[in-house]
Order: sequence, then structure tokens, then C-alpha cells
Amino acid sequence: MSKNIAGMLKQAQKLQSDMLKMQEELGSKMVEASAGGGMVTAKVNGKQELLEINIDKTVVNPDDVEMLQDLIVASINEALNKSKDMVTGEMSKLTGGLNIPGLF
Repeated sequence: MSKNIAGMLKQAQKLQSDMLKMQEELGSKMVEASAGGGMVTAKVNGKQELLEINIDKTVVNPDDVEMLQDLIVASINEALNKSKDMVTGEMSKLTGGLNIPGLF
């Protein structure tokens, strides 16, 4: 095995180790997004898991459930987008900005 191949394998192993560590850290990082002027707020971690949703009681109207549903969906989708951006940013720190297909 040439030195270049051995070096590449060592770098790949380090990258894999760093990625596993980053994934653990992302599980503890949280982003928040809201809809309806803060009436519905969603919190999502770096693993794109919904951790919490807060709904202001003034937006709960039995005659307009559809509006509340829309606000919930909007806040969760925005939080998921922020979480994905956070993951992309952290990943680019590891890969030096390289776009490696299938990495995440």
C-alpha cells in the first residue's frame, strides 16, 4: 500500500470519527422557529427531531382549527429548515466546504 493510499485511509477514518462526534453534538443543539408572530413556536434539534411545540392560548379557536394547523406546520417546517442549515454549516466545517454526495 502506498503512502498516499494509507494517508487517504487515515484521513477518511478521522473524517468518519469527526462526523460521528458531530452527529452526537448536533443532537444536543437546538433551533427555534415561530409562525403567526410568535403564536406557535417549534424547537428542533440537529437530528431534525421535534423537541417542543408551544402554542399561545389566544390562537386556539375551535371555529378556526385550520389556521392553528397551518401555523403549527409552518413553525415546524421553518425549524426543520433551520436545523438542516445548521447541519450543513457544521458539515462544511468538517469537509472544508467539499460537497460529498450522500454524506448527510
